[in-house]
Amino acid sequence: MMVTRQDTDVTRALHGLEDDRSHVRLRAALAVGTAPDPRFVDKLVERCAVEPEFFVRDMLTWALTRHPVSMTLPELLREVHSKRAQARSQALHTLSKIGDPQAWPAITRTVLVDADDEVARSAWRAAVVLVPEGEESALAMVLATQLGRGGRETQLSLSRALVALGDVIEPALLAAAAAPDPIARAHALATERLLRDPDTGFEYAIEEAKRVVALGGSGQEGR
Repeated sequence: MMVTRQDTDVTRALHGLEDDRSHVRLRAALAVGTAPDPRFVDKLVERCAVEPEFFVRDMLTWALTRHPVSMTLPELLREVHSKRAQARSQALHTLSKIGDPQAWPAITRTVLVDADDEVARSAWRAAVVLVPEGEESALAMVLATQLGRGGRETQLSLSRALVALGDVIEPALLAAAAAPDPIARAHALATERLLRDPDTGFEYAIEEAKRVVALGGSGQEGR
């Protein structure tokens, strides 16, 4: 069988994706995205699950978006249920970039409340992109159960996801603002502040909300 120039380029790129040097892997991912080929899809998905460098992972995602959805979507949907947290997180991140509505059924409650913060954050971003019209309120209710979760970056990600849904989140925030957990209450109040005033910085909003909660308020007084 004659080996073509294209076959040689594919083989070189596949090897490059596994090179020990991150700059080589980055160049290989760029090459793969520049010249898509069905033979790359499995390796791209496989590398997303184990690639240690953020910039390389981002290039792997870009390369996947350059391939036909019919080829990438089934692979990514399987990865959403992987035992490896990075595989789940990166698959969800890639699905958010592809934005195909066929992926929405994979964004289950289990995925949205994943115990791993990075997976959950990726799921929140994907959910906001993929949610069908009319499902926003139900999504907001699930996301609101995560208010108060994690550190500042995780809380900021959740607030951004909620705010992106718009005014439909108000009932969920109202309920969360009366929750027994003071951290969840403060997070709900800060998110509501960001919804009403997008120019408010998250740091200011969360500190102000903590002050209100510490003083025994719910942020609903006078409304």
